[in-house]
Amino acid sequence: MDNSEKLNLLLVKLENLLLRQQGFEAEIKALRDEIKAMQSPGTAPIHSQTVNHPVIAPPPRNTPPSVAAQNSAIPKPISGTFPPNTNPPQPNFSDRFKRENMVKSDFEKFIGENLISKIGILILIIGVAIGAKYAIDHEMISPLTRIVLGYAMGAGLMAFAIKLKAKYDNFSAVLVSGAIAIMYFITYAAYDFYSLIPQALAFGLMVVFTSFTVVAAIKYNKQVIAHIGLVGAYAVPFLLSDGSGKVGVLFTYMAIINIGILILSFKKYWKPLFYASFSLTWIIFLSWRLDLSSDNHFFGLSILFSALFFIIFYITNLAYKISKKEIFGLSDVVIILLNSFIYYGIGYFILSENKNSVELLGLFTLVNAVIHFIVSLIIYKKELADRNLFYLILAMVITFITMAVPVQLNGGWVTIFWTVEAAILFYLGRVKLIAIYEKLSFPLIFLAFFSLLQDWTTYYDVYFGSEVITPILNVGFLTAVIFIASFIWMFSISKKETEKSAEWIWMRQILSYSIPSILLLVIYVTFRLEISKHFNNLFELTKINTNPGAKSSYVDFQYNYNYEQLKTAWIYIYTLFFASALTYLNIKKLKNGELAVTSLVINLIIVVAFLTHGLYNLSELRDAYLFHENKYFNISSFNIGIRYLSLAFFALLIVQCYKLMKSGLLKRNFKTMFDYLLYLSILWIISSELINILELAELDGSYKLGLSILWGVYSLFLISKGLAKNKKHLRIGAMVLFGITLIKLFVYDIAYLSTISKTIVFVSLGILLLIISFLYNKYKHLIIDDVEVKN
Repeated sequence: MDNSEKLNLLLVKLENLLLRQQGFEAEIKALRDEIKAMQSPGTAPIHSQTVNHPVIAPPPRNTPPSVAAQNSAIPKPISGTFPPNTNPPQPNFSDRFKRENMVKSDFEKFIGENLISKIGILILIIGVAIGAKYAIDHEMISPLTRIVLGYAMGAGLMAFAIKLKAKYDNFSAVLVSGAIAIMYFITYAAYDFYSLIPQALAFGLMVVFTSFTVVAAIKYNKQVIAHIGLVGAYAVPFLLSDGSGKVGVLFTYMAIINIGILILSFKKYWKPLFYASFSLTWIIFLSWRLDLSSDNHFFGLSILFSALFFIIFYITNLAYKISKKEIFGLSDVVIILLNSFIYYGIGYFILSENKNSVELLGLFTLVNAVIHFIVSLIIYKKELADRNLFYLILAMVITFITMAVPVQLNGGWVTIFWTVEAAILFYLGRVKLIAIYEKLSFPLIFLAFFSLLQDWTTYYDVYFGSEVITPILNVGFLTAVIFIASFIWMFSISKKETEKSAEWIWMRQILSYSIPSILLLVIYVTFRLEISKHFNNLFELTKINTNPGAKSSYVDFQYNYNYEQLKTAWIYIYTLFFASALTYLNIKKLKNGELAVTSLVINLIIVVAFLTHGLYNLSELRDAYLFHENKYFNISSFNIGIRYLSLAFFALLIVQCYKLMKSGLLKRNFKTMFDYLLYLSILWIISSELINILELAELDGSYKLGLSILWGVYSLFLISKGLAKNKKHLRIGAMVLFGITLIKLFVYDIAYLSTISKTIVFVSLGILLLIISFLYNKYKHLIIDDVEVKN
């Protein structure tokens, strides 16, 4: 098909679409006439004209047969409809133009009929206020005349609005709201500035205006009346203020406005109105109260109106939802939380700034919890709303009780309370499937842990203050025991599968690791601290004044510092036992792979710490026993005996590491690593023991010779073991050790050894080297076979 044929076909389609459009327009006109006739009863009905359906235009002359055939295939509409299984024709440019004009017309209508009227009434109110202010400042008319004219203008505007309601509902609503705002202005001015009416009458009129506003807003079903009439009335004190500082009048006035919004909330759910009132009230109150700083002149007024605003907004936020039994959304929850914590923050600030009321902070926090508890109880008993609201407000009760404890109490009691509360919330959340309680337990678990850390810090402060604390029988230990019991309970709960999946999966994943980790850390540190307390007490009890007759500035105290080193040794024994017990418990009972990896890492750290610092501390104890020169204290042979007790527990830990490797809990094979750990530990221990024996035998200069020979013999032992067990890594390790021994011999030992010692060392190492070479030659087939098997 060439271009001319395509052009002809398109022209035919265009003519057919235009004809269809004419048919549709005729049908639309007929329908509109019938609707108008039905809307105006008593008039003669308008009979719609018969709509001539569009006729398919014949193809233009010289139209090729193919184009004509396509034209004849276009379906004909029947009775203004389209044939089945066919798509309606696409609108042409004329339809699009009409729609765009309609959108523009709607926008223009919104501006002309709605927006301009609201802007106009606001400008009118501002203009009246400015004019009134000018007239007042220049004393153009008497105060009574000003008030009368103001009421007259408001009443006239109200009458005009009521008259227009039947035909111009929206415009009438705007005028009503403006009239109400003017009435507020005038009443406030008549009472506050001119004292023309008494306080009772002023607030009686405001109650009347507020009641009328509520009725008008409901009658018109327009938020604009409430917005301009009530929220707009907040501007009254600021536009007409004379700086007199009558805050009691201002806050009473605001309370009346908010009560009107509260009444509205039982009938209408107008969120913007509530948000505006909520924001303006707290902003005005906070701006005033924070500006007072520590001024106690308005103490009672601040407490009274902050509580009043809090209660009004609390009930307002619940009113409509409870009356309609609707589910609370996120915005409702946010408002409840904001209102509660703004009020609590203001109250806390007011009480803390007054030195006579600081002791009431805990009681004030508890009162907040009681208020929320009463609300939750009413909702629960009356079944006023969905259970999520009940759980939310009950969570607020728990939150404020949680806050009341540190405010009123201190030390370990705070930790105990938070720990038990976290455990109970975790139980309710995980077992009773109340999701919000599990979420609340999440921060409390860490809060309790950090509180316990703070308690431990306090213990060290007390220790440095030289105060004696009885081990086990103290509040710190009781706190830790309750903490441990609560976390054991939570750990057992967390291991059980729940039917309901978590809303916050990441939270459960964190807790699954955090709870056992915190539990292990707290168990270890708790008993370690009690050991420290025992030896710290012993250390304090050895305090001796060596110059009792001297003045206080010349007093010289002596302590038995041996207890410091004994404390370190016992802490190492306890640490070795704790790591061994944890590994054993996991192997026999828990069988947890992740804990197995954790235990392996912990065990390695403890082994390294003991071989380095632990053995050094034991050598310090030996030296304290051997070279003790303090005439005031005696050092017993237990300084030597504790060494072998420590080595026994170290051996126990090594055995548990071996059992852990054999248990199958570790996914990887750590056999080679364990061999290095075992034989390196043996070498380190026997080297330390050799030095210890030589020191006790007062052969302190012989340890260089002894270590060289010992390391050579140990290298021979490792090579023999490597050949017997066919372990290449042991043989390589032995060669490395022998190399280190030779380097030590030539670089370090020769300079300090006598001729006889040098002879002994060289002969001994030479013999050892020959033995090693002999063993390699004798058992070389084992090494070769091993290589072939691996290949």
